[in-house]
Amino acid sequence: MTNDTEKTTSSVPALTAEELEKIDSLSYEQARDQLIQAVQALEAGGLDLDASMRQWQIGEALAKRAQKLLDDVRSRLDAAQAEQASAGATAGTQGNLS
Repeated sequence: MTNDTEKTTSSVPALTAEELEKIDSLSYEQARDQLIQAVQALEAGGLDLDASMRQWQIGEALAKRAQKLLDDVRSRLDAAQAEQASAGATAGTQGNLS
């Protein structure tokens, strides 16, 4: 009889630092394409539980990478728009002539 408070551990190891580093070096397009492949592998079925969990872990890491890249681009665009708005507010005034 097992104790309900016992923790079960997965036989699927977490992604290694090397795997995460490789994912963190991908471009947005590469991460997106690999994420699509991971999702397709899961949707196709036929994987055992461990392989499915592994694909899910990879997909999660790829999705986070793609989202980080999109967030970085959004941040740069917001900064550029704010700078442009600030420059436009003083255009043609004495303040920008000095």
